[in-house]
Amino acid sequence: MYPKSFEYISPTNIDDVISLLDKYKEDAKLISGGHSLIPLMKLRLVSPQIIVDLNNVSGYDNIALNQDILSIGSRVTHHEIEISNLLKEKCYMIPEAAALIGDPQVRNVGTIGGALAQADPAGDWGSVMLSLNAEFAVKGKNGDRSIKSIDFFKDYYETDLTYDEILTEININAPDKSQGGAYLKLERKIGDFATVGIAVQLSVKKNHIDNIGIGLTAVSNTPIKAIKSEEFLLNKQITDENILETANITAQNSDPNDDIRGSAEYKKAMVKEFTIRAIKLAIKRCKRD
Repeated sequence: MYPKSFEYISPTNIDDVISLLDKYKEDAKLISGGHSLIPLMKLRLVSPQIIVDLNNVSGYDNIALNQDILSIGSRVTHHEIEISNLLKEKCYMIPEAAALIGDPQVRNVGTIGGALAQADPAGDWGSVMLSLNAEFAVKGKNGDRSIKSIDFFKDYYETDLTYDEILTEININAPDKSQGGAYLKLERKIGDFATVGIAVQLSVKKNHIDNIGIGLTAVSNTPIKAIKSEEFLLNKQITDENILETANITAQNSDPNDDIRGSAEYKKAMVKEFTIRAIKLAIKRCKRD
């Protein structure tokens, strides 16, 4: 099937993008990689009046470290994140997750900002950003604002962005060298959306968990920050029993659906197993005091 006819505009600066969004409101859609939007348009599940292409907009395509803040522009591709030496050094989990997204064609064109704004609950970036307590810089008609990752995801494919706003940058407190992280993903085949995905970022002090963030992918209508699990494990001694109980809490607080990737019961079991694996791997990657 072919999409309905639409107008195509390719602006070169962010202010023009915002003006177009303000003018056309819900009738406009942004496109960067297009891997989610184009299939929906071909199925006529989405039929925008105008497509605003972001690929020629200047800026927002860098990865940088500024005063202990890691900044990733929204137009940075998954592949650029995957090969970034800065991210490998400062927060290995981020390029680790990037390498698990789709296939090389997807990673070469798709962008982190587009994926986050799409808010697919089975997408990989949501759980990673929740585990890192990331904040999202947003620009719109009424100026700039920052949205905490825990406040960003609202429902299936729905975020806190208004119709005239665009995500411009992802900001993360750069983990120090004592921290370790891991993103593990269960998928039916390489390149598939997650059946279950678990992101863990933590630090260890005197054999106790000193700091921890846990995010979940594909087990609710949004990515989940596993707050109860984080609260349980924080300051706890590293033991198999404590890790197992954290995994039990994480599974209990997930809310998966039965679908083509497995039953809800199976997914909860995999949340438990992959939480154990991710925590242990993150601990292994920590530099101990």
